[in-house]
Parts: sequence; structure tokens; C-alpha cells
Amino acid sequence: MEITERDFDIEFQIQGQWKTDLALAFAFEGEGVDDACHFLQHTAPWLTIAPQWRDFKGKKEERIILYGPPAMEISRCMVLGLGKAEELTLEDLRFAFGKAVTACQDLGLEHMGIDIVSMARIGAKLGVGRDNLARELALAAKLALYSYTAFKKKSDSPRLRKLFFLLDDDFCDDGLKKAVRFAEAEASGIYLARDLANAPANYVTPVFFADKAQEVAIYHNFNIRILKKGEIEQENMHAFLAVAKGSAQEPRFVVLEYYPHTVDKNLAPLVLVGKGITFDSGGISLKPSAGMEEMKGDMSGAAAVLGTFESLGRLAMNGTYPARPVIGIMPLCENLPGGSAVKPGDIVFARSGKSVEIVNTDAEGRLILIDALSYAQDTYKPACLVDIATLTGACAVALGEGAAGIFASDDKLAQKVAARSSALFERAWQLPVWKHLMKELKSNVADLKNSGSRLGGSLTAALFLKEFVNDEQEWVHIDMAAADNGENALNPKGATGYGVRTLIDLSFMG
Repeated sequence: MEITERDFDIEFQIQGQWKTDLALAFAFEGEGVDDACHFLQHTAPWLTIAPQWRDFKGKKEERIILYGPPAMEISRCMVLGLGKAEELTLEDLRFAFGKAVTACQDLGLEHMGIDIVSMARIGAKLGVGRDNLARELALAAKLALYSYTAFKKKSDSPRLRKLFFLLDDDFCDDGLKKAVRFAEAEASGIYLARDLANAPANYVTPVFFADKAQEVAIYHNFNIRILKKGEIEQENMHAFLAVAKGSAQEPRFVVLEYYPHTVDKNLAPLVLVGKGITFDSGGISLKPSAGMEEMKGDMSGAAAVLGTFESLGRLAMNGTYPARPVIGIMPLCENLPGGSAVKPGDIVFARSGKSVEIVNTDAEGRLILIDALSYAQDTYKPACLVDIATLTGACAVALGEGAAGIFASDDKLAQKVAARSSALFERAWQLPVWKHLMKELKSNVADLKNSGSRLGGSLTAALFLKEFVNDEQEWVHIDMAAADNGENALNPKGATGYGVRTLIDLSFMG
């Protein structure tokens, strides 16, 4: 299986050289043609008297297409209704733009354009700068056109090839270019994360994933270390290996290192740890069969980490670098029942030396993470340690679909990460790390057990992880169980690539 390449470019056209199959204009409810399409008066004035305007109200999600002579440089204009100006949000605009982009593709068009002046006018209403708005719209276009087709017959259906930003000047300034290129880099990482999580588990095995990580490392000149089963045993990662015992697939432990030439190599790094269960049946504590096929995505945390490195590599090509070294750690295995599988009641020793009674083999993600967290702290002494995982269904119950729970070593850090994540449209909310719930993890025969009662399940999972994080270590846990799968204007049904934007952002925090 190969990761699908997408042929969709974002380019700039200077004033006087506009040429595209369709230009996009925005209209608020109650506005007239003069307000909505001022650029048409200079480029295609005949469109401003089109009869379709008579019934157009500019309501939210309302859309019309105006046609002019085919020989014109811009012979079509799509006018996108945004509703009442005072009610518009940037999230609304992203989804509306994504729908417009897919509509252009459905029409069989190859090119579309967006007028910078019109875009800036919308940004002013939202309080968003031109460059930031261009970044969000460029990313929205990329994400709206994502499709996973690796296992489908080749299609001859038309594809949108280019998005043009139509400039009102004779040059494109560096700020605008940088914003758009940043969005393209983000999209490349999200695409990779989505592809890996959407692919079936008989293809994306731990070995396949590790090989893909090696491809990313070679392409972007990152350091990589891939530990096989024997080397994992030498590292005393017995909690991790316990999860892998029931599967015929070999586990892998992948470590990526990125030392930007712009920062001191000895600076304490940001370390990202991603859960990589390439298929989760629940093990002996078998999950219900309904929906089990979606457990191919239980490696979405690891996919987000690898996607982040893909994006960081792309950003480096454009001269943009993180504030410190970034390390990515991805423990990879399957969780299956079998004659050698770990059983409820078994006791294992984690890498840290603590003993864990495994009372539920379906609480496996935390077992592979604790050994990875221990390895990360001993090896790299992180400035900040971040783990991301599809860890608990309880988090989905607490927050609903499309949101992640943020836990951290202190409240201010959790609030900061949740706020930054949500600002990037990766919705997140701080959840508490309450020590009094440790009684749920008390074991009669080991230092602790791997699962408590069903009450507060996401909180006790976070507490379990925290037991393997040093007291002085700055730590963030992202439970993305409810955010790794979705369906909307920017995400065809399936994996979302959640976490890539947040992890990129954290790498620039300093």
C-alpha cells in the first residue's frame, strides 16, 4: 500500500493577470451586489447585473453561480452566502469555504480563485488578519479535497487542481506566501495521519508503520531509531510487550529525532509520544463485534506524531523551524487474543520497575504508553513531555464527538494547551487530574492495577499515566478518543488527523 499523492496546488495571481475557471465572492445577508462583489465591477462587471441576484439573499450556506461569456478570463463567479455578519465565526467560514471548494470540483472545474480584497473584508469582520485568514482558507481547501482511495479502482472523475489567491497588487508579499506555505505543510502532515489511520490493519502493521516513519526520516533528514522485539526486551519494556504477546505481528518502537540547525542541539527537547495500537480487539477482554473495524484507527496518536514530523520537515523546506529539538516516540503493536496473550489478573513489571496488575486487557494503550514515557524521560530529559492517544471511551462520553480531553501536570499548562488547540479548530477541554481517584487503581497484589471502575474512566487513565511521570516533569496528556474519527465539510468520513496542528503549535511554543 502506498500513501496517496494529491495534485492540488495553491498559487498567486497578480493584478491584471487574473485567469481562473471560477472566482469566489462572499456575501452577508442583507448586502447588495456592490458590497458583496466589488472586485467583479473591475474584472467582470457584466456579472453584477446577472438575474440570479434577484433572489439571492446571502443567507448562511446559500450559493449561486453567475455565468458570463466563456471567452472571458473569469467566466464564472460563485457567490457564497455567509448569513448575518454579526453571527459569522471563523469556523463557519472554514466549513462554508470547504463546501464551495468541493462544489467546484463536483462541477468538473480545474481552477478556482479567491479575491484577496474580498477575503480581507471578511477577515476584518471577524477580527482575523489577512495572512492568518489565508492560512485557514488554504488549509480548509486542502482538507476538503482529501479522499482515501488507496483500495479503490482508479477514477477518471475530475479533480480540482489549483486554488489561486487573486492579488490586488503587482506582487505577493512574504507574509502571505509564508502563511499559505504553512497551511500546505500542515495539510501534508494531516494527510499522512489520515491515510495511516484510514488504512486497514492488514496493511498498516507495526512493521509497515515503522517503515513509513523511516521514509519520513530519510526524506527530511531526521534521525531515527527503530527497536525490534529483542531490543524492546533489553529496554525492560514489559508492559508494552505484554500487549503485543497475543499477535503474530512483531512490535516496533520508533524514535524520531529532529534537531533544527537554528537551535542548540543540547536544548531540552519537546518529546511527543503517540499511542500506536495498529489494531485493538481488546485482547482477552474482547470488545463487542459491532464497530470493531474502526479499531484500525487505534494508532491515531502515533499517526498524529508522525504527521507532525512530516509537517515540520515541510516547514523546514520553507525556512520555518521549531523553537527547540523535537523527539517523536511511537510504540507500535496489535492487541489480539491468542494462546500467548496476556490475561486478566496477570502482573507485569513496567520499565520504571513498578508492577502492574492487568485487570482489563482492553485498557492496553496506557500499558504501552507508560514504558514509552519512562524511556522518554530517561533518554531525553524533556522540557515538556506530551502524549497523545485514543485512550478512553469515557472521554467521548464526557465531551462528545470531535473533542479531546487535556490533562497536565498543572492547571495553567492544561488550560494553555486546550486554548491553543481549540483556536486551531482541534477542539479540546481541560479535564482534572484528581489524586483522590487513585483509590480506583489500588491493587492487592501489585503496585497498581491498569483500570478502575467505569466512573471517571478518562480521569483514572490519566492518573495511571501520571504515576510514571516524574514529579518535576512538565507533562501533557491528550485523550483524543472522541476526535480521531468524523465526517464534515473538511473531513470525509473517517480519520481526522486530529492533533497534528496542536503538536506543531507546541513545537513553536519555546
